[in-house]
Amino acid sequence: MPPVYVRSLMTAPVVALFAEQTLPLAASIMKFKHLRHLPVIDDAGRLVGLVSHRDILRAQVSSLTGPAELDRAFRPQHVHASQIMTRDVWTVTADTLASTAGTMMLEKAFGCVPVVDAAGVLVGIVTEHDYLRFAVKALALHD
Repeated sequence: MPPVYVRSLMTAPVVALFAEQTLPLAASIMKFKHLRHLPVIDDAGRLVGLVSHRDILRAQVSSLTGPAELDRAFRPQHVHASQIMTRDVWTVTADTLASTAGTMMLEKAFGCVPVVDAAGVLVGIVTEHDYLRFAVKALALHD
C-alpha cells in the first residue's frame, strides 16, 4: 500500500471562526454543522487558536444556577472565541503522513489536528471521524 498523507483524510474547506466572534455563534455553528472543533483564524486565514465543544460548555453559565452578580457581565453573548480558545495548537501539514498525525492524536488525546500550510494558513482539519471513515473504507476493501 502506498503512503497515506493527511491530505487524503482531512476535511476541507474548514468551518472556522474569527477571534472576535461570540460564544453563541460558535455553539450554533457546532450544533447545526455537527462539529466538535472550530479553528480560529485571523483576517489572513492563519490559525490562531481552536475552540472545542468542551471549551463552549465550560464557558457557558449553568442553566441550573442563576448567575452571580459578578457573572452578569460574563454572559455568553459577551464572550469571544479569543477568550475561550486554546492558543498553542499542535498542527500538521497536508503532506504529513497520516500515521504520524494519527499517532500524535492518540498520544496527546487530541480529537482533531488543524492542517496548515507553510505560512500557517488553515487549509483543512483532520479529526477522529476522518480516521474512522478511512478505516471503514480500508476494511471494506478486505471484506
